[in-house]
Amino acid sequence: MTSKILAKKKALRNKRKLRIRNSIFGTASKPRVSVFRSNKYFYAQAIDDERQITLANIDGKKLKLGNNKENAKDIAKAFADTLKSKGISEVVLDRNGYLYHGVVAAFADSLRENGITL
Repeated sequence: MTSKILAKKKALRNKRKLRIRNSIFGTASKPRVSVFRSNKYFYAQAIDDERQITLANIDGKKLKLGNNKENAKDIAKAFADTLKSKGISEVVLDRNGYLYHGVVAAFADSLRENGITL
């Protein structure tokens, strides 16, 4: 792709990201789960926006899991276990400007299956 097309895609994602972030807010009892997708790996973190700290995180690179639907389910299962160990059972999903399908949807569905309320 040309640099002009890539710049437009990045600008559109940033617009979606800001629009989403204006409507959601994480607290200690109901943190915001922000996801990030690179070309190879998938990352997620639970954030308390009141105190501006990260409560829990998961790194697909450290788990040696890539960025596809099957691996997103495994990452979500491990992340759900981490959240449960910290006493968190309810979260708000911040899809970070990504469309809700594919890997992001598989991650969210797997979180629900493992006992985390979105």
